[in-house]
Amino acid sequence: MNTSMNKTDCPELTVPVPVFFTIGVFSLMENLLVVVAVIYNRNLHSPMYGFMCSLAGFNTIASLAKTCENVLLVFADAGQLEKIGSSETKLDDVIDSLLCMSFLGSIFSFLAIAVDRYVSVFHALRYHNIMTMRRTGTSLGIIWTICGVSAMFIVSFFDFKFIMIFFVCLFLICFVVICFLYVYMFMLARNHARKIVSVNSGGAITLTILFGAFVLCWAPFFLHIIIMAVCPTDPYCECYRSLFQLHVLLLMSHALIDPAIYAFRSAELRHTFRKMLPCS
Repeated sequence: MNTSMNKTDCPELTVPVPVFFTIGVFSLMENLLVVVAVIYNRNLHSPMYGFMCSLAGFNTIASLAKTCENVLLVFADAGQLEKIGSSETKLDDVIDSLLCMSFLGSIFSFLAIAVDRYVSVFHALRYHNIMTMRRTGTSLGIIWTICGVSAMFIVSFFDFKFIMIFFVCLFLICFVVICFLYVYMFMLARNHARKIVSVNSGGAITLTILFGAFVLCWAPFFLHIIIMAVCPTDPYCECYRSLFQLHVLLLMSHALIDPAIYAFRSAELRHTFRKMLPCS
């Protein structure tokens, strides 16, 4: 690492652990607030908010896992924990499983919201018959089960390189699928009744903003992984890899940004927050 830095003059950027810890705690509180708000307000008991609540739940898991990881790093730096002990390794596997589960859950939640918005725009008259709360609950149960089991299986039986390749491929595939669905959706919208589309496209715009934030926050991290595999010794690539902690910080910030988007786009959710928070 020192040789690479001398060649590129790009010292590794270090983000203080308290910054990671602060973002983790605040994002944990925000996403928990979203989950409680959706459960609390019956007006939010709809398929779209159900899937958004699922997304907030997966973000909560990611925030909790990263917060625990930062706490463990503090104890390890203080000499209170062994970084390669058996119990520490098992705990690290649990944290990795939670992070994998969170990423898989975010991807599947975005896909579910995209399908929900597609039905609401192009099958508006049959929407409530197609997207029932029973089907929504079943879909959420399947998503959470698949993500939980898959995460444990991946971390337990596959090495780090395979996991990274798998997540990069999954990220790219889902990005292409959702982008295609949105281009297709907006192209067809021109041929549908303007009134129906304008009434039901609000959720689609919200999903667009959410998915855009997801891509912006996660893409630098996955680009880092691709660069590690493609050009591990190139000086210019080494310069980009020196920003790894910044990429992780951006990745964590995604869980902090999503609740702000929910509140900005939903007047009902803002009203629920005001009723729930004593300081309001």
